[in-house]
Amino acid sequence: MNLSELINNQFYEFALIIFLATLAGAIGRVLRQPLIVSFIAVGILVGPSVLNILNSEHEIDLLAEMGIAILLFVVGLKLDINLIKSTGKVALMTGLGQVIFTSVFGFGIAMALGFEWLESLYVAVALTFSSTIIIVKLLSDKKEIDMLHGQIALGFLIVQDIVVVVVMIVLSALGAESDRSVGMDLLFVFGKGIAMFAVVAVLMKYVIPRVTKQLADSQELLVLFSIGWAILLAALGDFLGFSKEVGAFLAGISLASTQYREVISGRLTSVRDFLLLFFFLDLGSQLNLGLMGEQVVPSIIFSVFVLVGNPIIVLIIMGIMGYHKRTSFKAGLTVAQISEFSLILINMGMGVGHIDEETLGLVTLVGLITITLSTYMIMFSDKLYDWLGPMLGVFEKKKPTQPKELEDDTEKLDVLIFGLGRYGQRIATALKEKGLKYVGADINPAIVNNWTENDLNAVYCDAEDPDLAEVLPIKKVSNVISTISEVNVNIALMKLLWHHDFQGQVAVTATSDRAVVALREAGAQFILEPYKDSAQHVAEMFSHEVEKDEKAEAEQEIESDQERTRKEDDSE
Repeated sequence: MNLSELINNQFYEFALIIFLATLAGAIGRVLRQPLIVSFIAVGILVGPSVLNILNSEHEIDLLAEMGIAILLFVVGLKLDINLIKSTGKVALMTGLGQVIFTSVFGFGIAMALGFEWLESLYVAVALTFSSTIIIVKLLSDKKEIDMLHGQIALGFLIVQDIVVVVVMIVLSALGAESDRSVGMDLLFVFGKGIAMFAVVAVLMKYVIPRVTKQLADSQELLVLFSIGWAILLAALGDFLGFSKEVGAFLAGISLASTQYREVISGRLTSVRDFLLLFFFLDLGSQLNLGLMGEQVVPSIIFSVFVLVGNPIIVLIIMGIMGYHKRTSFKAGLTVAQISEFSLILINMGMGVGHIDEETLGLVTLVGLITITLSTYMIMFSDKLYDWLGPMLGVFEKKKPTQPKELEDDTEKLDVLIFGLGRYGQRIATALKEKGLKYVGADINPAIVNNWTENDLNAVYCDAEDPDLAEVLPIKKVSNVISTISEVNVNIALMKLLWHHDFQGQVAVTATSDRAVVALREAGAQFILEPYKDSAQHVAEMFSHEVEKDEKAEAEQEIESDQERTRKEDDSE
């Protein structure tokens, strides 16, 4: 069997591609490079621009689509409905604001560079969309998909996916003759979407709980059902005119309320990661480097616009809505690249004769630049924020939105709780049952509003804020508990407290062994592990600390009284 026969054999072809991906991933890991960049590089290597050994495009594309479906399914499976309710407004405002900003200014830049108006329109729209798949994968790898900025980013990425549908219908109508108007096409698609959502809602209530309960005896069948359900709804979403991502995401939401979601999620993680390899290979193989030669300068201009302009508009909108600059910055980084939908859109434009291959080459090069650089920006977002943070104050309200201020005459508090998520709420409830006085602090205005509406003490602030003592009555607090899972935030909080000569006990939260080691090295007094330390146990521990403090204060008062009495006797 000669070399050409080996390459044309699909099994051998896949074996070679997976080996190259493994090798590139291992090299990337040694060089501390993101796996996504390594896999896209392999796609370019095996694609038509370099070795041209990828012949099974349809098979690779099928596996890639299955990986996308399972990725969005797992995200929907872990969705916190309450958090989505609280972030819905900011997701909608930010998503639409970014789309409008990028398309308007992108159109202006394209016209200034000499493009025709229709080409400028396509380029501007292509720059608008960010890659849901890449962002969700990166945030999942960083364990940030459940954090506030991750949930907001997920929200406006879904908004973008819906806008994609609208834009493609409108642009398709520009080059095709149809019996229906654009408005009727849009109404028809959204009508089908609402019908799909209604059917899934009925299944969620009456069918899915019974089916999952019957299948729970066999985890293999439960996982197989989950994969089938994810791909079925992804296909249905695509068939009805929506993206596969929306359908798969809805499939995950439909199982999120079942008691088996953690089991399903755990089993699908490795399957998801394997199949997503083919998405990044497919994306890399589609980047035709031969079309990019004459578009280097325009592509650099557009890339800078996407890498800088898109995050800035997110910073502005979220800043106006009262979010802290760190949350706004990390959410903004997720729109600093263009999407695989951008390439699909440009190919569609070529198909109807609106644009030429040079425009395709331009958008392809912008995609390669922005996807690669934004991957690094997101992976190293904490270090990037440390560097840029002092300059980002202009995007933040001088007095961030919060429902109420803590009065200056606040009486002494037993515990200050940073982070008002589920773990923080359970600890607050347990402390209240113990009769301890507490106040909660969080960086999410929506959560703070929810607490105060339920007559719970809470204030908006950032644990890393250098002016923390001006926002919170630190000198009137006996103990501090942080339920925040980010190690760097907890270390910054401890340093701020020590800087302000805080004398009480400080407990911080760790969700991994590595985090425990890092916090101990930073001098943490108490380390809470949510999977080991129940909220009741934490409340019991700090109840004892408060009792010890009160006993020590009482003894000190007695000693002071005795000393005062002795001095009075001596003076007599």
